[in-house]
Amino acid sequence: MKALVLAGGSGTRLRPITHTSAKQLVPVANKPILFFGLEQIRDAGITEVGIIVGDTHAEIEAAVGDGSALGIEPTYLRQESPAGLAHAVLTAAEWLGDDDFVMFLGDNLIEGGIGHLVEAFERDRPAAQVLLKAVEDPSRFGVAELDDAGRVVRLVEKPEHPPSDLALVGVYLFSPAILDAARRIEPSDRGELEITDAIQRLLDDGQEVRASLIEGWWLDTGKKDDLLEANRIVLGSVRRRVEGEVDHDSELVGEVVVEAGAQVVRSSVRGPAVIGPGARLEDAYVGPFTSIANDCVVERCEIEFSVLLERARVHDVARIEGSLLGRDVVVSRTQRRPSAHRLMLGDHGLVEISEP
Repeated sequence: MKALVLAGGSGTRLRPITHTSAKQLVPVANKPILFFGLEQIRDAGITEVGIIVGDTHAEIEAAVGDGSALGIEPTYLRQESPAGLAHAVLTAAEWLGDDDFVMFLGDNLIEGGIGHLVEAFERDRPAAQVLLKAVEDPSRFGVAELDDAGRVVRLVEKPEHPPSDLALVGVYLFSPAILDAARRIEPSDRGELEITDAIQRLLDDGQEVRASLIEGWWLDTGKKDDLLEANRIVLGSVRRRVEGEVDHDSELVGEVVVEAGAQVVRSSVRGPAVIGPGARLEDAYVGPFTSIANDCVVERCEIEFSVLLERARVHDVARIEGSLLGRDVVVSRTQRRPSAHRLMLGDHGLVEISEP
């Protein structure tokens, strides 16, 4: 069995972060989202991995490289435009050949891995197997309708009136039959070749499509709040490790990781939290569910339930929470007059200011 990982797309829901970074490389607990999926694929015994890439191909290829650090053998497959998941499958058709494969969306996280799902698919050999999760707002996703016996009878993409609350999770298992089905569908109203339409074609042809309901968490990290929630959940599994410098005036409470080269000076860190290599905390408080990436600086500030990307700097700000700060962002207090908020924001940025 092979794996097809989708790492193209423009990441519009995470702008402005994704104006300068692939959405699949935004970190959760200081690890790129993409790497979690690649590790789950490897742990399921799959090493041949096709990675669909788009305009951010250079960044994805630089991060994954030859795959040796992750225990995989990647092949990079260029999709000229983000024209839908079924289009991505057809882009990889020659590489896939006649093999079964797992398709994994590169910005999704699921609990528990995929090993048991791969085993069930290889044992029972349906034409396709989809993962489903009950969600509060199914109109944001592809949605499955099941019969009384729990069999898939219909799939619809982002319906205005969902037939159920069962969303398609971003992991699929396919036989080669999906290639023929994808060739026989038309673009949707969105102008894309939808994987839901291709799977529906399998159903219309009388082929078996199985559904697995996942009980654990599933996270689609396409938006800021989703990313922060993913960071919260993943940090819940970290274990205390201190390899950096922590002075005698500092306090670490709970599951805190301080990477080699990091400095904690006259500061308090309450876990779970991760402080990346080269980061510096001085006269600061870092609260639970915070990830601070490499070479960040946090001085005279409180920060909690937040993600700071590489080289972000925060100085003399009373408190920050529920925030995502991109690479090289600077947030600071100034004594300049007249007193005012002075902002430089990219497209699609968001600032919420709490007045005293």
